[in-house]
Amino acid sequence: MKKEPRLLPGDFAIWIFIFAELLVFAIFFITYSVVRTQNVELFNQFQLTLNRETGAINTVLLITASYFIVLAVHSIKKNHVKRCIHFIYASLFCGGLFLAIKTYEFNEKFSHGINMSTNDFYFFYFSLTIFHFLHVILGMIILLAVAIKAQRGNYSSRNYTGVETGGAYWHMVDLVWIILFPLIYIIR
Repeated sequence: MKKEPRLLPGDFAIWIFIFAELLVFAIFFITYSVVRTQNVELFNQFQLTLNRETGAINTVLLITASYFIVLAVHSIKKNHVKRCIHFIYASLFCGGLFLAIKTYEFNEKFSHGINMSTNDFYFFYFSLTIFHFLHVILGMIILLAVAIKAQRGNYSSRNYTGVETGGAYWHMVDLVWIILFPLIYIIR
């Protein structure tokens, strides 16, 4: 019996959640852009205090993590369960490095007395990046749960929706960063 093709990979419920999350981020991004146009000099000045190199490294880490998730989904569809698990853990490793680098960045700002109330730029910097940081943590929890279920034999080439579902959420986290990084760190 041939499976009917699905419009979206993974469970449909995750897509409702993803679209809701993207809507929240879109509202944040639009608000940031509007406030930025009213304070261009302030935003340009304080944007230069951010470390673009660590932001770029984090971008590479999240894109690499998403690539590993693509490989995990491909592997489970071919019934290579162990490879799937290894790729999920590789993705988790990249996510962990992302969190470590962001924590370092946050600590650096806080140690210099910079916080959300410093000015409008830092309000948005911390609001957006901490909100995204929390999404990375949630994405890692989801991927860890998927990896554990895979280790218990719950996924195969006939049953891989859970792997796709976790991957879909992780790709959303990656997509948001790909927009957030240039918006906050680069575009002047």
